[in-house]
Amino acid sequence: MLTVSEARERILSRFQATAKETLALIECANRVLAADIVAPHDLPLFNNSSMDGFAIRADDSAEADASSVTLSVVADIPAGSAPNVTLAKGQAARIMTGAQIPEGADAVIPVEDTDFSSQAAGTLAPKTVSFTKHIKPGDNVRSRGIDLHEGDIVLHKGRRLKPQDMGLLAMLGIANVEVHKKPRVALFSSGDELIDVDAPLTAGKIHDSNSYVMKALLQNAGVDVMALGVAKDNRESVDALLQKTVNEELDLIISSAGVSVGAFDFVKEAIESQGRLDFWRVHMRPGKPLAFGEYQGKPFIGLPGNPVSAFVGFEVFVRPVLEKLSGQLDGSRHTVKVRCAELIESDGRESYLRATIREENGIQIAELTGHQGSGNLLSLVQAGALLIIPAGVKCVPVGQEVDAILL
Repeated sequence: MLTVSEARERILSRFQATAKETLALIECANRVLAADIVAPHDLPLFNNSSMDGFAIRADDSAEADASSVTLSVVADIPAGSAPNVTLAKGQAARIMTGAQIPEGADAVIPVEDTDFSSQAAGTLAPKTVSFTKHIKPGDNVRSRGIDLHEGDIVLHKGRRLKPQDMGLLAMLGIANVEVHKKPRVALFSSGDELIDVDAPLTAGKIHDSNSYVMKALLQNAGVDVMALGVAKDNRESVDALLQKTVNEELDLIISSAGVSVGAFDFVKEAIESQGRLDFWRVHMRPGKPLAFGEYQGKPFIGLPGNPVSAFVGFEVFVRPVLEKLSGQLDGSRHTVKVRCAELIESDGRESYLRATIREENGIQIAELTGHQGSGNLLSLVQAGALLIIPAGVKCVPVGQEVDAILL
């Protein structure tokens, strides 16, 4: 059996990033940048007010702490307008949040710190404004370029676009973005015991859960999913599903179940009939029966049938593949150090155990979520992390540090 790292490296060596395409910004959420984003201009593009208030010359407030200062209001500047006034000493301009600071002004005093109490929509600016607060140059002013400057690289290629990234691109006026094409993955489960989620349970049957877990994981990873359904435990049914992939443009075929050594496990046999398997067992727990190969030239990963084994196999092997296909450079789940709250026994395989994490005095403490059976999906729902017990380790004492993948 291959080690986990050997299997992962062998799988990843077969993939490369998808082609690039240019899309309208509105279509780019959760897509991966194929090129650096360079700022076309400063942000903000002009000095603007961070408050509703009055733009003033800061030195006009020098005496405000000792007595009230009154200034003449000579302009009214709403957001979106270009001020056409230059403030002289003793003058102020009413200004709204986001509006451009007029020439001559270098600070904004908030409206609530003045004697102008009327803030209802449509209220005209006062003739004068008084206040008793000293402010400094730059107070409540967002200066041009304070966020970024023209020519700055603001987002690097390989980054998966988050909602806040989309907002920044919009602020910069970047209407079209070069991204990697979404990977396209075919997905199926297998097993005579599996029935639809809305079908009544009868003797020996269980509801198909892997299809829902795997499809959700794929969609969250930014993948287009071709859902093939569930194959029965016979060669003809498996062949029929796999044949649906032949004329499709796919980056990967994923199955769950059918790749072990059971008398009714036909997926491995069907793959080998029109392709090959590079390997089909990995020295890990859960998830030892993991297969990798190709079917009619399309890469294939066969995950185990037990729900937790399939999930762990996805996180350890499939997610890195999807990140590489997507061109993503910053997405691998990072490990953290945690301290075990209990004695943990293992069988010597590299193990991924479900656990909750809590913090005590700045230390991350891990505790297993009940029994670790590979069919116990509830324990995975309750888990916040997968503890990684290295190969060859059969006992982890209380207080020992281990790596953990945060979910």
